[in-house]
Amino acid sequence: MPTNEKELNCYLFDQISILEDLEEIAEKEKAEETLKAIAKKRKQIERKLYQKPPLIDNLNK
Repeated sequence: MPTNEKELNCYLFDQISILEDLEEIAEKEKAEETLKAIAKKRKQIERKLYQKPPLIDNLNK
């Protein structure tokens, strides 16, 4: 479990990087269902990454 917001953000950015790699493959294979799943996961990760107030406030409560 990440101990601070910076560490958590790095973890979330790593997840986005993985999705980008998978998206590239899915586009080459024209895997529409996979692309939809990747887009859904990206939205979920970005919601955590860019939420207001920052996650750190929520973790301390």
